[in-house]
Amino acid sequence: MPLLALDPCRRIRTAMDDQPDSRTLRVTEPRAVPWLSIVFGYGPMVPFLAGAAVAWGWRGEALGDAALLLTLLWGSAILLFLSGVRRGLSFRTEGGATLAQIATMIGLFGLGFAALVLTTLDEVVAALVLLILGFGALTILDPIAARRGEAPLFFARLRPVQIPLAILGLGALLALKL
Repeated sequence: MPLLALDPCRRIRTAMDDQPDSRTLRVTEPRAVPWLSIVFGYGPMVPFLAGAAVAWGWRGEALGDAALLLTLLWGSAILLFLSGVRRGLSFRTEGGATLAQIATMIGLFGLGFAALVLTTLDEVVAALVLLILGFGALTILDPIAARRGEAPLFFARLRPVQIPLAILGLGALLALKL
């Protein structure tokens, strides 16, 4: 006879049995941008600017082409990541996810994934346009989401300064390819 026999019909009590069906969260957040969000907000913008500088400085050469490709892949990855951030924020929205949050997440994901696919198909201009549209949308929509309580308050201050750095780098790459 085994040391532990489980009867599949017997209900096993878990820690969740003592939990209420809902909970109330109270969040106090500053309007100021936290230092960690400065580091992880502006840090990922550097490759956009560096990639554009290298692509322009070594245009027509292997290094310039590699910088362009890596910047496109980086931009796609960051846009996909930020779509996940939007989805994650929606899990803690008072009253549940809003249609705007879900639509924004799907839109950002779609643009990021399509840009990734276009990059692999060597459709560089189209990929750049989609990335610029996606990051442009974030510049506008994140401050709105912050004011509506769907994103941290500091997004209203961070995104209008942070995201244009990506758009600047992507725009420089687009100018290079046109």
